[in-house]
Amino acid sequence: MLSKLARWIAPACLAVPLLAADATVPGEVRVPYPTILNLSIDWLIEGDDNLNGRVEVEYRRAGDSRWRQGPPLVRIPEGNSGQRTTPTFYWPNKHSGSLFDLEPATEYEIRLRLSDPDGGSAERTVRATTRAVPRPAPGATVRQATPPTFRKVIAEAAPGDIVQLTPGYYGEFEALRDGQPGKPIVLRGDTSHTVKSTFEGISLRGRKHIILEKLTVYGTIDLLGAEEVAVRHCTVNAKYGIVAQRKPGCTNCYIADNVVTWVMPWAPEGMGHQNFWGGAANMGEGIQLTGPGNVICYNRVRGFRDAISNMEDRGAYEQVSIDIYNNDIYVAADDAIEADHCMGNCRVMRNRITNCAMGLSSQPSLGGPTYFIRNVMYNLVLAPFKFARGSHGNVALHNTVVKTGHGLWVPHGPGIYYRSTFRNNLAIGGPRDPFKINYSGPARGEALFTPETDPTNDFDYDGIGTHLTPFRGRIGKVEFNSIDELRERTTAKHAVQVDMSVFENVEFPNPPYPERPVPDLRLKAGSAAVDAGLPLPGINDGYRGRAPDLGAYEFGEPLPHYGPRPEGVDEETARRQR
Repeated sequence: MLSKLARWIAPACLAVPLLAADATVPGEVRVPYPTILNLSIDWLIEGDDNLNGRVEVEYRRAGDSRWRQGPPLVRIPEGNSGQRTTPTFYWPNKHSGSLFDLEPATEYEIRLRLSDPDGGSAERTVRATTRAVPRPAPGATVRQATPPTFRKVIAEAAPGDIVQLTPGYYGEFEALRDGQPGKPIVLRGDTSHTVKSTFEGISLRGRKHIILEKLTVYGTIDLLGAEEVAVRHCTVNAKYGIVAQRKPGCTNCYIADNVVTWVMPWAPEGMGHQNFWGGAANMGEGIQLTGPGNVICYNRVRGFRDAISNMEDRGAYEQVSIDIYNNDIYVAADDAIEADHCMGNCRVMRNRITNCAMGLSSQPSLGGPTYFIRNVMYNLVLAPFKFARGSHGNVALHNTVVKTGHGLWVPHGPGIYYRSTFRNNLAIGGPRDPFKINYSGPARGEALFTPETDPTNDFDYDGIGTHLTPFRGRIGKVEFNSIDELRERTTAKHAVQVDMSVFENVEFPNPPYPERPVPDLRLKAGSAAVDAGLPLPGINDGYRGRAPDLGAYEFGEPLPHYGPRPEGVDEETARRQR
């Protein structure tokens, strides 16, 4: 590692002058843990103490002639979590970011241009290949199994075999054999009958290249130590659904199109991490993984404390390059998506969240970037964004929030948060819920955004509104009582005032109990949120009209698919159909 005062690298025969610490010394470029749709980029550096270096990104499929502009990398100064976490986590000096919504199993060429007015500008070109969607081997041998023959058949299964189960009860199962790259062992249930292929629990601990399909499991699916494993189109009913809850977690796993449920009701006594039913330890976790490269997508999760979550503190292990997208989450007593202790390039995108205490948690983000893009949150009783415990490097783009109490809200703590960016979000708050679950202090149901923050955070181009309450709010310690005051007194120079008229016939969720049905939060033609956003390369390319729209949905576009897709449809087949 270079010293803090970066040195100019010159031939040995020349003098070696010292550069100012504000200059950049470029280091290694890494593209860690490609996923199916996204690529992570880390460019390690020394210097740039004044943080004015910038990295522009272009990319193209290998062999194409035309370059496309991607999102610029995020400047991440070296730092640590201090005493807010156990143990203390450290991250290096770098530029970091992601490329989004690429084609699976495709090689890309990525061109990076670093510029620093203080010196050290450079250009690098790297290649990376997205992963393929896990699928059975072509021409796989299908082995039939019944409950009495299952143990013998699975023990004899070779890499590439499909074990086809008849309906029936199979008890608990621990896999003891691995597949091979391109030749997974597939365990497939029969869903064509009223009686399903049912298990009491499944352990894939330490296993590689296995696919579970169309199974019904009344117990946990344990992926601790698993690599390149897929769980899809399964039905799981358990207090802890699909998990890998301690080091080494699981790596490059694919959790897709499952229905995962438990018993937590939507009631005020259950909200928050401490509750009437006995606190956090008694409420369950739907999908909870640690480890790198994991993809959690198109699942329907209901009735847990946290629906989808990472691990925290000593349980967190290499939580990088993690994708959580297009999940349908309905009833979570604490966090819908707990992306805590992300260690770089976690991507939470296009999730639909309804009837949950908290929306998106980043407690903390360890340097970042942690991305929250085009998520839809309706009827929350606490905060849509929980950036706590000294969270660093959150990026919130094109999210939609409709809830009682504060709209676009990050709570006061514990711990301020740093270097977060908000763009093109749409948030409407309203009266504080009558059960007073919202613990934000004095009744400020009309307050829009009330963090204790620092100057490194950047908020602009968001649509802010209220329903049945005066328009007022707070950013940091700055209070405002009109859209003009918001623009004049804060960094939100291009904020837009909105209200419920931006939607077509959507009921404001007051009171929040009982459960609210899932609404259609697409925009109404000509509303204040249409054409009011900022163009963001690699994020909202292809927008309609004069400018991008605010919130999760571009006007005129169909709703994304949330939750399990029809059998036979995955990221690769969907792209081929388009």
